[in-house]
Amino acid sequence: MEWMVWTTPTAVFFAAIAAILLGMTAWELASPTVERKGFLPIATTRGDRLFIGLLSAAYIHLAVLGFTPLNLWLALGISILWLGILLRWG
Repeated sequence: MEWMVWTTPTAVFFAAIAAILLGMTAWELASPTVERKGFLPIATTRGDRLFIGLLSAAYIHLAVLGFTPLNLWLALGISILWLGILLRWG
């Protein structure tokens, strides 16, 4: 894998995504999901809301990078808060 530079933040990012997917898989096996309608305009499962949350987090980070001088740690905090809200009430 010499063709790609794996920095520590990159490795942590992919490890976190893998941990989230493993956790969601274990949760699904322990308690199968049921579609429900929250504040999103469509009925979703936990996996749907996780996917929407991960996409939203990418857009939040891009918006912070592109339009504000804010630190990316703030974008990470906003993304985690949004993912929590989305998984609970979405």
